[in-house]
Amino acid sequence: MENKDDILEVRNLKINFKTYAGTVQAIRDISFDLKKGETLAIVGESGSGKSVTTRSIMGLNAPNAEIAGGSIKFKDEEILDKNEKQLSKIRGKSIAEIFQDPMTSLDPTMKVGKQIAEPLRVHQGMSKDKAMKKALEMMKLVGITHAKERINDYPYQFSGGMRQRIVIAIALVNYPQVLIADEPTTALDVTIQSKILNLMKELQTKINTSIIFITHDLGVVAGMADRVAVMYAGKIVEYGKVDEIFYNAKHPYTWGLLGSMPTLDTDAEVLPSIPGTPPDLLEPPVGDAFAARNKYALKADTIQQPPFFKVSNTHYAATWLLDERAPKVTPPADITKRQEYFKKTRNK
Repeated sequence: MENKDDILEVRNLKINFKTYAGTVQAIRDISFDLKKGETLAIVGESGSGKSVTTRSIMGLNAPNAEIAGGSIKFKDEEILDKNEKQLSKIRGKSIAEIFQDPMTSLDPTMKVGKQIAEPLRVHQGMSKDKAMKKALEMMKLVGITHAKERINDYPYQFSGGMRQRIVIAIALVNYPQVLIADEPTTALDVTIQSKILNLMKELQTKINTSIIFITHDLGVVAGMADRVAVMYAGKIVEYGKVDEIFYNAKHPYTWGLLGSMPTLDTDAEVLPSIPGTPPDLLEPPVGDAFAARNKYALKADTIQQPPFFKVSNTHYAATWLLDERAPKVTPPADITKRQEYFKKTRNK
């Protein structure tokens, strides 16, 4: 998997959380890489481990989190070996993050221009005047209307969409090499969501940053990502290029995510969903964690975790259905319909 184009490499990462009830195995041996200039989407239900994984890249996990094994390398440097002082030099400069809720990300008592300028002063030692000039340029770049007049406004004076643009400006002001976007459009309406996603793509092209895009919604991935990693119960269960995941998914959990995506053709009275709930990671299942919710589960799924089976040079899935001894199973009919729908919409 290692490649000279990889800017970030995560290998065999394991993260536990110490709780009163016991040890939660939140991340259970995951590996992935991020290439220069690409967008990798990490998708899965809430609680699947997406945010815990990326917080570990930033060194921002909760105090009760424990790295139980593995490696995170940024430009061949081991992140997990760095102390807080060393990490603080990376955060906001080389690796930045856009969080889900702009109102909790912004300081309500500080003017937005000063908040955008602050990373420049901290990481580059830029003078106040020069940093504010750069902040104004960044506000214009992310599409804040009347930026010059609004640079001294406070967060509450902006709409939700504009606040998220300010958060993006703060994250990108130092032109980071890696940008982590953690559900950045969840709190926004569909129209604003589309504008923010388009803005991120435009800015990525301009500054050539690599993006890890975290979402529970495969619908926003189609036009955003180059590659997709599907997470379930602390493990990656399938990964591949975006077209491979959308049009040739192999894991039943990925089928479930695709099937639960509403489209304009969806019957308004029928909202498809994946039955059941994720397993308790205090005591993870012995075999495939998705087996209890998987109508295609085999006996092997309750005995042993499936390895990754190769679908193509860029596409792998951890499901016993790909074993040569397994019965042949085709995706549900509604998945095929959604694939046809997304092909049509993407080609428009």
